[in-house]
Amino acid sequence: MSRFLLEVPHSSDVVDCTRAVAILLRTGSHFLMRADWGCHDGVHKAWVIVEAETHDEARNIVPAEYRKTALVVKLNHFELDAMERFLRERGATT
Repeated sequence: MSRFLLEVPHSSDVVDCTRAVAILLRTGSHFLMRADWGCHDGVHKAWVIVEAETHDEARNIVPAEYRKTALVVKLNHFELDAMERFLRERGATT
C-alpha cells in the first residue's frame, strides 16, 4: 500500500467551515476523524494521511461533497545516501 496526503479545502464562512468539520467527523472513518485542520490559522483546509492502493482509492475516502476539490498526493521518502549516489553517478555534486 502507498501513503497519500489528502488536502480537503472548504470555505472560510463560519457555517461552511463548521459543516466541513462535522461532515468529516461524521464519516466515522478513523482517517478523517483524525484530520488536522488549519482553520484557526485562517487556512481553511483539512489534511489527512491515508494508506490506499491508488489515487482513486484514496480520493474515495473523502466525503462526496469534497472529492472534486480534494488534492490527493502520493507520498514518498528520500534517503540521503541514495540521492548522493544518484548525483555521483551523473557527475553532479551535492
